[in-house]
Amino acid sequence: MSRACARHILVDTEEKCNELKAQIEAGASFADVAKEHSSCPSGRSGGDLGEFGPGQMVPEFDTVVFSAEVGSVEGPVKTQFGYHLLEVTSRR
Repeated sequence: MSRACARHILVDTEEKCNELKAQIEAGASFADVAKEHSSCPSGRSGGDLGEFGPGQMVPEFDTVVFSAEVGSVEGPVKTQFGYHLLEVTSRR
């Protein structure tokens, strides 16, 4: 079974998500942006979600986490919780 490690940033609006993605693409640290802006408790640890398998996260997460290139920042991804930026840090 596939396993992945990822981190994310959760915000309320698509606009804020796009703004943060632009900051990261311009060189800002994903972890620092997560600590400052994410409304998820994982933000305190740089957005780290640890390791998980398919079906452990909401379907919108699975689609991205198990298909995106490792290291790329994906999003905005809309879920019932808000808008996310996702970064797959490893997958096996």
